[in-house]
Amino acid sequence: MPGDIIISVCGEEVNDVLDYRFYITGEKITLLIHRGEDLFDVVIEKDEYDDIGLEFSTYLMDEKRTCRNKCMFCFIDQMPKGCRETLYFKDDDSRLSFLQGNYITCTNLTDRDIDRIVKMHMSPVNISVHTTNPELRVKMMKNKNAGKILDIMRRFKDGGITMNGQIVLCKNTNDKDELERSMRELEQLYPALSSVSVVPCGLTDHRQGLPQIESFTKEDALYVIKQIDEMGEKCLKKHGSSIFFASDEFYITAGLPLPCEEHYEGYPQLENGVGMITSLMTEFEYELEYISEYDLEKTRRVSVATGKAAYPYIKKCCDEIMAKVPNTHVTVYCIENNFFGKKITVAGLLTGADITSQLQNKPLGDVLLIPSVSLRHEGDMFLDSMTLDEAEKILNISICPVISDGAELIKGILY
Repeated sequence: MPGDIIISVCGEEVNDVLDYRFYITGEKITLLIHRGEDLFDVVIEKDEYDDIGLEFSTYLMDEKRTCRNKCMFCFIDQMPKGCRETLYFKDDDSRLSFLQGNYITCTNLTDRDIDRIVKMHMSPVNISVHTTNPELRVKMMKNKNAGKILDIMRRFKDGGITMNGQIVLCKNTNDKDELERSMRELEQLYPALSSVSVVPCGLTDHRQGLPQIESFTKEDALYVIKQIDEMGEKCLKKHGSSIFFASDEFYITAGLPLPCEEHYEGYPQLENGVGMITSLMTEFEYELEYISEYDLEKTRRVSVATGKAAYPYIKKCCDEIMAKVPNTHVTVYCIENNFFGKKITVAGLLTGADITSQLQNKPLGDVLLIPSVSLRHEGDMFLDSMTLDEAEKILNISICPVISDGAELIKGILY
């Protein structure tokens, strides 16, 4: 009943949703329920692994665990005022790593937490590594517990836990020799550590009072890619996997063509911007072949808004559509990020204010397509709290969010 509290499942204490999910998998379970002044058992018989249909006041049946670090590159610390309130919350919760794919630093894990992850086989665990140098990691994250990361990851490996890693690279800090060391030491954790992304730290215009970090130049990006490729080739020969992957942003900064689809080994780091553009372009070229005769007769005027990083690739896709479907006209607009700063070029950090201010009085056609990653999960609000409805009223046009998928881009333009 509403208001009931589950004390235990099959005699095992329940602290959060992971305990609950783990212990209800059996065919016969006993819940110890606290209701008002009463304490009683409920016995349920069911098929193995079936859910029992209960919902709780919070997703985790507990409060989220906040981040205790003060990382020199933390994006939240360099966000301006005016964003959605929830965006200022720093989570560092191993439960969300398992349930939603979030990356965690492991700095707030106790021995009991680690033992429970192994016992419940909460796999995979996504870990923000950044560096394996204990002293440097403590310095970068300003947390005395940060230097234990390799010990924790070895315990996960010994316990049969699969991991994915992430290195946020800061120029003149954890790059070059330090990146070499990190990759060399992390490679020893394969196959438990199945993939590692290397991404440049995001630098906004709102870093007052924060450590000075320089942007990666073209030469810097070329060097980073060379390092990762050389290590990747060694790992591929030794393990059958490259393990380490540079983000799309490094290739764009370096002015290099993006690798082919095979390079990304099934895109294990897609959510970190590794292979995202290659995936989109590959899907697009495949789907373009299946445009029907009916589609060729359509007349459509469409506009597309995207960030600076993706602009040339989206423009290429739209030019190909117009070449194949003559009655379709697509205008692609490159939106500058004035809200966070022009160094931020990814589509996922575009705001409603930047999109509407830069597209007002521009020809937008019948519909405006925007990247769905610029909206929150519910698909109704931008980072700066402007709603999709408000943006449509300002621009006086229907706005269609499109996921980062080549087929969906074609669908959005033609339908």
